Amino acid sequence: MVPFGGWDMPLNYADGTISEHKACRTGAVAFDVSHLGTVRVTGAGSKDRLQTTLTADLDKIEPGQTQYTHLLDAEDASVLDDIIVWWLGEDRFDVMANASNTAGVVAAIGGLDVTPTRAVIAVQGPDTRERLQALSPVVAEVAHRRVVEMALDGVAITVAGTGYTGEDGVEIAVPAEHAVACWDAVLATGVTPAGLGARDTLRLEAGLPLHGHELGPGITPLQAGLGWVVGWDKGDFRGRAALEAEKAAGPSRRLRGLLLDGRRPPRADQSVVDGDTVVGTVTSGNFSPMLDRGIALAFLHPDLEPGARVAVDVRGRHLPAEVVTPPFWTGAT
Repeated sequence: MVPFGGWDMPLNYADGTISEHKACRTGAVAFDVSHLGTVRVTGAGSKDRLQTTLTADLDKIEPGQTQYTHLLDAEDASVLDDIIVWWLGEDRFDVMANASNTAGVVAAIGGLDVTPTRAVIAVQGPDTRERLQALSPVVAEVAHRRVVEMALDGVAITVAGTGYTGEDGVEIAVPAEHAVACWDAVLATGVTPAGLGARDTLRLEAGLPLHGHELGPGITPLQAGLGWVVGWDKGDFRGRAALEAEKAAGPSRRLRGLLLDGRRPPRADQSVVDGDTVVGTVTSGNFSPMLDRGIALAFLHPDLEPGARVAVDVRGRHLPAEVVTPPFWTGAT
């Protein structure tokens, strides 16, 4: 168990991180992700409030769907949090925030922090839906980017076709008092428990950003290569003016992938060099269990395109790497 965002989180279970990682890529695993925040926004005007605060255009989805989006700083358009919106009903939304950012999201959009009242279990991997048939065919059939409210053994739950591994799967929000029973029922289908270690290596292989590393103060969606989460065709939203100015000028850095020549993993904050010139900084790095090589995400000079050769400076030793476009794992969806 390790501290994470104010929570005690399982780093790994009996089989270890690499085994849990491979189980997700080839079978199905379950993560306890109850540390994610849930901010419930309800009542007349709820959609308009989210539409004018968050970057994504909610007019492009409808009740019963989910949307990835950003909450920006009003002054410099840096990403205060990256969020999944679960649109439950006409005027009902569950805004899924990062653990340590929930209070800031409440301050920005209002709503009620209901995080303590529920647990969230993420079931991920190519065998997820086959395994969950034994739990509930209705749960198993919640499609990608859909969200459904239902009953499981008489308990009201919410199931979304979302996740953070690059694999197919669902996330199940269950009342806290029923969390243990739901967890046990999921594992009884043959799903493997997995911890925070595998969740991080999986999201890195899939090229997914982690707030505090690839997103956060001073980092905009354009720098992170996530301009697609911005609804440029909708009306005004928080941080729009600053983001438009950066779009016109061009971002000063871009998030890229680094595929190292060897197995040694790079780490966050290590310099990326081209000869003797520093051209960027690693934001996340680790060993890829599926590729058997070191991989990293890094902010690089905007002129460095995929295919360029660079190196990561690890305490004076330069580890050769190729600049690539994530995801690293081609099996990621």
